[in-house]
Amino acid sequence: MNKIFWGAVAAVALVIGIISFKTITKLPPLDTALYYQKPREVKPFQLTDHNGNFFNKTQLNNKWSLIFFGYTSCPDICPTTLQNLSFIYEDLKDIAKNSQVLLVSVDPQRDSQEKLAQYIAYFNNEFIALRAGHDVLFPFARNMGLMYAIDGEEDNYFVDHSASLVLINPVGKIAAIFKPEQVVGKVPNIDSDKLLSDYKKIVALY
Repeated sequence: MNKIFWGAVAAVALVIGIISFKTITKLPPLDTALYYQKPREVKPFQLTDHNGNFFNKTQLNNKWSLIFFGYTSCPDICPTTLQNLSFIYEDLKDIAKNSQVLLVSVDPQRDSQEKLAQYIAYFNNEFIALRAGHDVLFPFARNMGLMYAIDGEEDNYFVDHSASLVLINPVGKIAAIFKPEQVVGKVPNIDSDKLLSDYKKIVALY
């Protein structure tokens, strides 16, 4: 009986070891992305795109979505990030044809549908700009693992926000967050080559 017992224990240990080994070895080193081995749920939401159409979880299905929080009056992080994404957009689509880039405005007071439409078209006609009131944006941002805050009063204000990019997988779950490099005296920026490298690895894991 002891031999049978210890034989069973050894077999179970072997199976666990194989599973653990596969789990570890299937995760290649990433340069700029925080990868979730267990993708995080996206809670129900409803935003409006720059064409006036409703945008919810359904529009995330069957897509690899890169989500960036920003606003049209942003002086540095937003135009830099969107321009860089536009430069590598074809490379992203070479990795996954179903890639899409989403800008979520954190300044609904000033970012009207018309203003967002003009702004996003300047960078790329395929990019989608989204908006909603703060009652929707705050919980949506928290769900994405990001935060933003209004700095100032009346019309003279800035919006502090993250320069990170959130990656949603084709089943509408948060797969990873791309973090910017922080260099003193420079605008926080995600290295495009590192982003593409990590994006390719993450898509390959799916």
